[in-house]
Amino acid sequence: MEKYNNRREAGKKLAQELNEYVNRDDVIVLALPRGGVPVAFEVAKALRAPLDVFIVRKLGVPGHSELAMGAIAMGDTCVFNQDIIDNLNISQVDIQSVIVKEQHELKRRELVYRGSHPFPSLKNKNVILIDDGIATGASIRAAIESIYQLNPANLIVAVPVAANDLCEQLQMSVDKFICPIRPNDFYAVGAWYQDFSQTEDAEVYSLLQESKHH
Repeated sequence: MEKYNNRREAGKKLAQELNEYVNRDDVIVLALPRGGVPVAFEVAKALRAPLDVFIVRKLGVPGHSELAMGAIAMGDTCVFNQDIIDNLNISQVDIQSVIVKEQHELKRRELVYRGSHPFPSLKNKNVILIDDGIATGASIRAAIESIYQLNPANLIVAVPVAANDLCEQLQMSVDKFICPIRPNDFYAVGAWYQDFSQTEDAEVYSLLQESKHH
């Protein structure tokens, strides 16, 4: 299977699958920062749609922070990977302390990326939610649950790559699901990009500012 050169190229490819949403005033593109922002920037530019961030924080397993035992999203939504919590015998106390730490980081990022701008209304909008790929699915599930509470007309999830079985599960929970590369042997999101360097806060902020001028 082919790989993407980088996140911006992945965004351009996703945009081609979202043609029906070009130039519509009922569309908003939401990115999961940080890695989802360069992808979503290209989609928003191609669709001539506003871009904003929807902040989700992964709840990493204590001592193995890359492994997600769940995620929290704006609006105090929490989802858990119950299998991982059960298999690793993670205590409620440990879970709670990770939640508190990630809530602080979520609020910090909201301030850095959005400043004093309020979060836009999603009511009756076609919301296109974008990340650079899906690994465990915890973050995107928390975002989906949280966004549906804000009464969008439709929620479209568009990602460049995710494991095939995860795509099948997530398809059931949103109005539309777009994912061009769906490997059975997934390994990791970064494996599907030539350049998967870290997206920094400064880049997120400048892309959000730049998208306002399109």
